[in-house]
Amino acid sequence: MAKGMSFYDSPKYLYTSESVTEGHPDKVCDQVSDAVLDAFLTQDPYSRVACETCATDELVVVMGEITSQGKVDVEKLVRQTLREIGYTDRDLGIGCDTAEVRVALHQQSPEISNAVTRNSVDDPARTGAGDQGMMVGFACKEFVGNRLVDTELMPLTIYLSQQLARRMALVRKEGIMPYLRPDGKSQVTVEYQNGKPKRVHTVVMSVQHDAGVSQDQLRRDLIQNVLQPVIPSILLDKETIIHTNPGESWTFGGPAADTGLTGRKILVDTYGGVARHGGGAFSGKDPTKVDRSGAYAARYVAKNIVAAGLADRCEVQVSYAIGYPEPISVSVETFGSGHVSDNIIDKLVAKHFDLRPGAIIRGLELRRPIYRGTASYGHFGRADLDLPWERTDKAEALRKEALALTKKSSVTTKQATPAARKAVAKSDRKVDAKTAVKLVKKAATRTVAKASGRLAARVAARTNGKTHAPAKSTRKGTARSARSTRGRR
Repeated sequence: MAKGMSFYDSPKYLYTSESVTEGHPDKVCDQVSDAVLDAFLTQDPYSRVACETCATDELVVVMGEITSQGKVDVEKLVRQTLREIGYTDRDLGIGCDTAEVRVALHQQSPEISNAVTRNSVDDPARTGAGDQGMMVGFACKEFVGNRLVDTELMPLTIYLSQQLARRMALVRKEGIMPYLRPDGKSQVTVEYQNGKPKRVHTVVMSVQHDAGVSQDQLRRDLIQNVLQPVIPSILLDKETIIHTNPGESWTFGGPAADTGLTGRKILVDTYGGVARHGGGAFSGKDPTKVDRSGAYAARYVAKNIVAAGLADRCEVQVSYAIGYPEPISVSVETFGSGHVSDNIIDKLVAKHFDLRPGAIIRGLELRRPIYRGTASYGHFGRADLDLPWERTDKAEALRKEALALTKKSSVTTKQATPAARKAVAKSDRKVDAKTAVKLVKKAATRTVAKASGRLAARVAARTNGKTHAPAKSTRKGTARSARSTRGRR
């Protein structure tokens, strides 16, 4: 992309995202940590859990802070998780029955507990954030030409990468490619033109396999059984580059080859680098940790904004201070893709989304054992899981109120001035100050009416199933500064 040129203006822009399979060592650790979390939440929904896992050659260490009324056999849970992933023999990278499991868990710090609870149980007015920090949520529509591509309102690069990684595990488990082993990675580079995906530029698929499998056979099978069922043919052409196991033979993998840790795949877990990231990992954390619940809430806000047709691309940042219920800031960025004013979106977010930790936990029902499934193949854009932060149940209300607010809003002086000048010029006579004011008001009224009509047609087109290209931004792609909708405490 040329210097000074925006994403929407660039004739050629390459973007890449990666994913990993459930057998990747870091993802093994994420799944163990979330399996522990779910087990405690099943017995005690108010469990406080901060569980970290490390896995290496024939050794898994589970450590952290847990305060709960539940009783969980953590070692048994670790072995069960390894078995479900496919690590049934130490030759694969770790053995579910042979590996040593060490458990080092203790209670949560009473100071942190008191800061969060303050003698309340999910009382939005009194439940404080479990830590300071900022969290980011994102959603976008992806158009190929004028056709809206179903990516669950996720960036195309991470969406395709996740699907490829899931498919690698599926063909292994179902015996379609029985010689595959659990560890694997995928990567997709998409060429964008003027903000729209034009073609898939490069695909990388690397997967662990049995000894004796030729690279020619692996390439044929991966293209036929993994790539082709996942990537739409309209995005592939004769120039698309496909790498399969570019490092060639890969028989030695899993934790034996690469030590894994919880929380080391935060971009795989989110938006593949397309959106910014607050830095906090998710797995092994109960919902009082805003690293997790705040990021889920931010995605919920962004997805409903895009689903409502208020913008084609939206990033939401929320920040907290430990012990305080109110967010420090809530900021919304639409990257010039908004179909209503930024001010209207800010007002709607403040009205419809309560982003206090207690309200998030209650509203999204986060005290349930729903986390193990999110620990591989992403926490967002998961049509295979019923995740509350993926629902678009506020989109219709946002759409209706945005239309109403736009009709009521008056044109700013900056917007009215060009129309007023035209009105004065057309009068073909000199006018006094009083007459000029009347001409400005008249021009402003016409501008509001026209803008409201265009908005209604544009938003309706984006919410009734039609597939249209996004309207060209009147802000020429320049991103506005993030704007807080809540005051600083």
